[in-house]
Amino acid sequence: MPLVPKAIKNLRPYSPGKPIEEVQRELGLDRVVKLASNENPWGPSPMAIKAVSGALGGLHRYPDMLARDLRSALAARFDLKMENVVVGSGSEGIMANIMRTFLCDEDEILTAENTFVGFMVLANGSGQKITLVPRGADYRYDLEGMSSELSEYTKIIYLANPDNPTGTIFTRKEFDAFMKRVPSRCLVIYDEAYIEFAADDARFPDSMSYRYDNVITLRTFSKAYGLAGLRIGYGFAHEDLIANLMKVKLPFEPSVLAQIAGRAALEDQDFLRRTLEGTLAGRKTLQSGLVNAGFEVLPGSTNFLAVKAPSAETAAEICQNLLLRGVIVRPLTAFGFPELFRVTIGTEEENTFFLEALKAT
Repeated sequence: MPLVPKAIKNLRPYSPGKPIEEVQRELGLDRVVKLASNENPWGPSPMAIKAVSGALGGLHRYPDMLARDLRSALAARFDLKMENVVVGSGSEGIMANIMRTFLCDEDEILTAENTFVGFMVLANGSGQKITLVPRGADYRYDLEGMSSELSEYTKIIYLANPDNPTGTIFTRKEFDAFMKRVPSRCLVIYDEAYIEFAADDARFPDSMSYRYDNVITLRTFSKAYGLAGLRIGYGFAHEDLIANLMKVKLPFEPSVLAQIAGRAALEDQDFLRRTLEGTLAGRKTLQSGLVNAGFEVLPGSTNFLAVKAPSAETAAEICQNLLLRGVIVRPLTAFGFPELFRVTIGTEEENTFFLEALKAT
């Protein structure tokens, strides 16, 4: 019997983008702009910073294992009971707990081809059979095609809406039709990491307007709230699902500071408003600049844009040339889209820097 299971031995780990400091050191650049990881360019919520600063003296204590303050605040915000809320070390931490809690024996996983790489790492590491459904020519999820692939063994279905890395969405009408075909024995992970940037789209199926007992909604403080460095995510589901997730989650996560920052950021609606306004303005600027430069830009409802180059070779060349000029973007080859690259929407100054560097490539 091998020491390392086959699923783990063959697993390709997640490969993050290069940090700013490493690029500066390697290329000898004074200025580097990172537009690769969909982080909030305006920093963290000021209220979160203040709350964390005031909590540093309590780091010798373990965090509240039940995260009652944060879960209660989330429940109040979304008109739920605390028993409907789970928190974790980023939404990926909750995904990992879902895998541990609900997958067994011959259970299978169903999702779209080339969806969020973090989920794919967890799915491949589970050792369970995974069915990947090709996307349409428009890079969107094919929910009708996914429903046709449901089998008696399907246990977990993963849907990212908006999707990462494409930024595309599926609509309320498409989601409704899909859910009518999903048996109650299947668990749907509905990943809304970018919900804040899509919430004003009338076509978007905000999961909180539904009450499916077999759907777990996942959201995060990493994007719109600017807390990526603290790794704090949350989820909503039927209390029976949450109760079982609470059995397997690590006893003292998220950390003290993550819980406190999340609680404070949730109240900082002024920061959230400014983030969304800046993102919308920046998205228009980048989209216009990219289209004027001759690129096809995928319709996006997030804080990033997926850009299509004429070929995979051209996409790789553009990313490398931008890097040499101090702009880090994300080539999507490892995500299964070699002809695409992803650009995070930055501040007004960062967006201008990117477009100027693009012209020079």
